[in-house]
Amino acid sequence: MLAIMWSALPLADIVRRRILKAEARSLFEVADRQWEIAPKQETTTPPAYCLPNQLDRIVDWIFSQGHPRQVVAGGTHAVHAATRAFLLKDAYLIDGVIYKGNATAYLHHRIKRVPQLDVEHVIDRGSVYSTFPGNRYFGQWLMDDCVTYPLAAAEGTPVSTAQPIARHSPGREGHTPGYEQRLGMRPSRLASAYFRELVIFDDVGQNESKRARWGALGQKLVAPLDVKPHPGVFIIRGGTGERRVLKNELEIAEHLRAKRGFRVVDVREADVATLIQTCAGAQTVVGVEGSHLIHGIVLLPEGGSVLTLQPPKRFCPILKDLTDRDRQNFGFVLGTPEGDDLVVDVTEVERTLDLFPAIRSGQ
Repeated sequence: MLAIMWSALPLADIVRRRILKAEARSLFEVADRQWEIAPKQETTTPPAYCLPNQLDRIVDWIFSQGHPRQVVAGGTHAVHAATRAFLLKDAYLIDGVIYKGNATAYLHHRIKRVPQLDVEHVIDRGSVYSTFPGNRYFGQWLMDDCVTYPLAAAEGTPVSTAQPIARHSPGREGHTPGYEQRLGMRPSRLASAYFRELVIFDDVGQNESKRARWGALGQKLVAPLDVKPHPGVFIIRGGTGERRVLKNELEIAEHLRAKRGFRVVDVREADVATLIQTCAGAQTVVGVEGSHLIHGIVLLPEGGSVLTLQPPKRFCPILKDLTDRDRQNFGFVLGTPEGDDLVVDVTEVERTLDLFPAIRSGQ
């Protein structure tokens, strides 16, 4: 329902953060009700696949608490959080921020320099599946936000922010709307709204429920296709996203095409239909570490493998969370810096690919 209201909560949040230097409360703390959708799960992490000299090349890392040596080694006891839902009464979404009293959650940084106070919509019961990482990174949008969407659609009007989505990816079609169309996602994109009831989710744990929803998402994408297994796909990213340019990216891609029968696809040029058609059936996904690899991972079968080509100063093991959960294999090769960019030894790529186990028959 369209309406004109206003709220001073954005101003109060600015005063609290900038003047009082106080943190807002978590929305989870002020929920009127909460319930568990799926229980937590405990696992032991498997090792990553890499050549003996690789760990010594890691200079710096992201999305890892401390040196990722233990992540690579495996054998760690992991507790994957339960999936939970929270009901908020009398909540607001204004310029990418959810407010309830003195509690807030940012889904993206405010777009407007002057705080927005007007509220355009009133919704009886909505549900938000968007996250801050998902609004920033295409990969986390597909592997997290899209997986939470079915939970949101079951609880109320599924709501996303009004942040422009074309920035997610550079394909001709615009990858985000292309996936939404194929997955039947029809969110309400709102810049501002008042919710009589709003359901939000804590869905970060890599539990069995999340694994099942991710698998269903992949099955929906390939359902119209006659998928035949093939050795693998190399996904080219070029200079897209945060800079980590692999100077011999095309050389490695062509080598794997010629020597191993890999398919090659460039996210800068391919639309979603092409990406799905090319990646479906791949037993191995290879490319520079980044969100673009999710195009292939979402379609990767159990027992499949992911090989990430990584800069020594930005090692990122986050995709291992997915492969561990989905009973797949994660490996990496560290490149050699050349100025601001890097070069990867194709021989090391070949040797690391040879470490991966073959997919067993029936998987």
